[in-house]
Amino acid sequence: MNSRVNKQVEVRQLGLIGYQAAWDEQERLFAEIVDAKLANRTSPDEAQRPTPNYLLFCEHPHVYTLGTSGHKDNLLVDEERLASEFGATFFKIRRGGDITYHGPGQLVGYPILDLDNFFTDIHRYMRLLEESIILTLADYGLRAGRIDGPGQERLTGVWLDYDSDPARNAGPPRKICAMGVKASRWVTMHGFALNVNTDLSYFNHIVPCGITDKAVTSLAAELGREVALDEVADRVQHHMAELFDMELVEKIEHR
Repeated sequence: MNSRVNKQVEVRQLGLIGYQAAWDEQERLFAEIVDAKLANRTSPDEAQRPTPNYLLFCEHPHVYTLGTSGHKDNLLVDEERLASEFGATFFKIRRGGDITYHGPGQLVGYPILDLDNFFTDIHRYMRLLEESIILTLADYGLRAGRIDGPGQERLTGVWLDYDSDPARNAGPPRKICAMGVKASRWVTMHGFALNVNTDLSYFNHIVPCGITDKAVTSLAAELGREVALDEVADRVQHHMAELFDMELVEKIEHR
């Protein structure tokens, strides 16, 4: 194995944090990793250093974000009304995917990883992120999965009652976790948003992820009870560590 490969991942619990502040922190850590990779390219072997990896967990105040491939028409309420009536903000961001909602009670995970430390395959990266959520939901007795299909028929994220055979479903397909990532020089940012105790009424103001014929749900809605976010975060990071062969190091942020 390359001695510069670093599978250690620093886990940071950011708590409730504004979307812009979390975005700025992602950009800072992303730039730190990219700069380290560029420095290694021009340094002699003995001066090269392993690149760091981070996993940020947080929840946001009410906010809607639109990815680069999204359509503003999927925001059903103008930005002024979002702010005045619903206390929500709106951001256009550099990640894949369409429009989604973040808010209190939702577990947001931002892996800032140098994939050269793990594997250089974005498709595999996305599938393992999904799998970590699928396994977490299985811990709570929920059968979750992917909606697969060729090209745009494949719906990124994690779903309940997702099977193509209606006989295997208890109801219509319901999205419980949205995903959207950006990667450059094999360094990732953005990530996933798992609805845990989320107020699902906020999804009424958008066409979630641009999908008109499917619903959204949350862990609390499916279980009939609220679940602590830190408990769910612990389960997610446990499964990520196993799937990615990570060594997790916890760091608590005080804000």
